Amino acid sequence: MSPRFDPGAEAGRATAAILHDTLHGAHRGVVVDSPPGAGKSTLVVRAALELAAAGHPLMVIAQTNAQVDDLVLRLAEKEPDLPVGRLHSNDTDPYDKALDDLAQVRKSAKAADLAGLDIVISTAAKWAHVQTAEPWTHAIVDEAYQMRSDALLAVAGLFERALFVGDPGQLDPFSIVGAEQWAGLSYDPSASAVSTLLAHNPELPQHRLPVSWRLPASAAPLVSDAFYPYTPFRSGTDHGDRRLTFGVPSDGSGPDRVLDEAAASGWGLLELPARHTPRTDPEAVGAVARVVRRLLDRGGAAVSERSPDPVPLTADRVAVGTAHRDQAAAVRAALADLGVSGVAVDTANRLQGREFDVTVVLHPLSGRPDATAFHLETGRLCVLASRHRHACVVVCREGVADLLDEHPSTEPVQLGVTVKFPDGWEANHAVLAHLAEHRVRYRD
Repeated sequence: MSPRFDPGAEAGRATAAILHDTLHGAHRGVVVDSPPGAGKSTLVVRAALELAAAGHPLMVIAQTNAQVDDLVLRLAEKEPDLPVGRLHSNDTDPYDKALDDLAQVRKSAKAADLAGLDIVISTAAKWAHVQTAEPWTHAIVDEAYQMRSDALLAVAGLFERALFVGDPGQLDPFSIVGAEQWAGLSYDPSASAVSTLLAHNPELPQHRLPVSWRLPASAAPLVSDAFYPYTPFRSGTDHGDRRLTFGVPSDGSGPDRVLDEAAASGWGLLELPARHTPRTDPEAVGAVARVVRRLLDRGGAAVSERSPDPVPLTADRVAVGTAHRDQAAAVRAALADLGVSGVAVDTANRLQGREFDVTVVLHPLSGRPDATAFHLETGRLCVLASRHRHACVVVCREGVADLLDEHPSTEPVQLGVTVKFPDGWEANHAVLAHLAEHRVRYRD
């Protein structure tokens, strides 16, 4: 009989090994793979504090201003007396105004103004314009898999050693121009910073965080098997540790029945009749909006390890995820028509890194006549399926499995390009097979 899995102990051992290699290892870089909700930001904050305490000047590189501000706030909360530099742009509104209330946070658009501080944090884009005669001894790169390799090259001269932390299952770095001419080359600028780093430095220590504290026990096995076959992880909670209940009984409609299924099992598939539709499929958009409306009307309450007492499920703890911005706009309009406000409605790209109690997802392939590389992107489906702490409802038209089988890949094969695994077909089939067990046919 195998010993009982202790998520806290497993996560603790992984973190200790990462910090040891970061502070005392002989290599210039350490790579950490993290599944959704495994505590990337917690690790970054702890590593930053330990490096600062050890007397190592540190620069922290994040990919967006929101990520930078979040890290600054987390550091200030954890160590209120530690001076932290927030290097920002010259834009009109360059940082979260909440930072103005923190006396220990020094803000400037010039790196020279922040010289001498133990920790300075900014985006990769801002760091690329910084010049220094004395490089930082250490750097931490947050969300490293969302950083393009050309962005890493632009800042690589600023530090001597670095800890790279990111989620390999999320969306690849975004590029606004085609990069086909570099495909397969070791210096492909559109490749992620981590893939290029490891291609040139395969000897670097690689670690992984083994526990997701976000995903419930109902979701972690599917997300791990479908999107992280080589770096499996477990949920930090067990079945029964979290419960989602409703104070108002079901009215028998499709939206209510799928909500009951999701509350009981963690997953729900609201399936509409097969049909080729416009991208902003009015019927599917309306179904998404009705699910959210009923979710809020039925007085949902969540029990979890965070609170043994039921916590009301409010609009700010609910999100709707789509593949395209016009779909998100259509859902917002439909929700507004139903009198719903406060729900986060956005694309997978913008929901990446965020966490909610319940998510409602419009499947990227719903109603489509084809299966393009964009809609088959494993990272997109992974993000949409891994934002929730309690339940995920997927709205989709019937026939996606047939669509996958009928439309093999037509993308050109690029020599030297590492094939991403699992591919979109395999990941989609795995998710659809699981959702089929929780299917509810849609009817008003």
